[in-house]
Amino acid sequence: MEQLERVIASISQSIAFDSSRKAAQPGMPFGKGAYDCLCHFLSLAGEMGFSVRNYDGYAGEVVFGEGEPFAVLAHLDVVPAGQGWSKDPFGGTVSEGRIWGRGAIDDKGPALCALYAMKALKDRGFVPKKTIKLIVGCNEEDGWECIEYYKRHAELPRTGFSPDADFPVIYAEKGILHVLLHFRVDNAPFSELRGGTSANMVCAHCTAKPNVYDGERAKKYHLGYLDSMLTAVGKSAHGSTPACGINAIEPILRYFGEENAQIQHIVTCAFDDRYGLKKLNDDTGFLTLSPDIVSYGNGTVDLLCDIRYPSGYLSSEITALLDKFGAPYEVVHEQAPLYQDKNGSLVQTLLSVYEDCTGEKAEPVAIGGGTYARALENGVAFGPERKGDEPVVHQADEYISVDRVKLLLEVYEKALERLCG
Repeated sequence: MEQLERVIASISQSIAFDSSRKAAQPGMPFGKGAYDCLCHFLSLAGEMGFSVRNYDGYAGEVVFGEGEPFAVLAHLDVVPAGQGWSKDPFGGTVSEGRIWGRGAIDDKGPALCALYAMKALKDRGFVPKKTIKLIVGCNEEDGWECIEYYKRHAELPRTGFSPDADFPVIYAEKGILHVLLHFRVDNAPFSELRGGTSANMVCAHCTAKPNVYDGERAKKYHLGYLDSMLTAVGKSAHGSTPACGINAIEPILRYFGEENAQIQHIVTCAFDDRYGLKKLNDDTGFLTLSPDIVSYGNGTVDLLCDIRYPSGYLSSEITALLDKFGAPYEVVHEQAPLYQDKNGSLVQTLLSVYEDCTGEKAEPVAIGGGTYARALENGVAFGPERKGDEPVVHQADEYISVDRVKLLLEVYEKALERLCG
């Protein structure tokens, strides 16, 4: 079996593990699916002759070479599948020149391409002058406990890249705040309200049980009504790019906002940007705010929002604007921005690799997504997506093309050779 066929088979096998976060079990901090996926990855690496280590189900490590450590940071966990798939989200189906399934592009496919790139180097006798550490976490999408655990039990390299964003090179990433807001609603016009599955995933399905149903108003907001439940269907997307999705929470709240001023206040704060959060911007882009999970109980609407703020701002400047909402809240997750020197050797070396492999002259870019690169003192994100790609991360029918797999194998092999040779 040729290398490409082996890579495709390995990606398909990895997709078959539902590695979204589940209840912890002994030795399996993020559930059995994530643990089994990690074991599958490390078993492959071990069969290739690499030294491997399982950090108690939190993360894994594949080691190649000796000397100053260099990191490739990837992750094997995924967001929940969500709805709207035409393929089995955990089938790993190979068709139409693509490998389909949750995690195909984010981030199992790129992680395995990095592993097979290391194998290609090893097979042709390359001796790295640095210790390449391919570190795979199992909790990137939901808290980064994996990286924190690794840092307590091993040495995290200072320098490296994460194959978990875009090409050509990501030199900056916005800061991240996941904020849980508690809006008081007296005499709520519904008895039930729920929507969303993940803090960094645009809500694609939201339901509510109204006290009184208004058919004309429901039609205005394109809401369904069945068995006493209002339903809004949207389109999932990554929480850092809410414009790529359709938020199902918004039409439900706008429906009820017409009869309840407190709910209308939620709409004006979270969707109409009354206090101007989304006007904040710098060279890393505009702030994005994505209300991704909603629930109701005890007279309170709880709204979990994913905020990605420009690198030039402080988190305190963002929370100062949130204070104006007039609702108590807590920050449930926070990551400081990433900002690296565009002209530094890491960025410039990776740019040259990308240009050599694609023939495309390109400049480093900034994104709203958050990758493991920000865990490093000198880290950047490097692939796998390219400008013009169909956005499929955190969406139904996620896939990675076979052509992209070929490119990643070439790019990551060449990058590791130049950076660690």
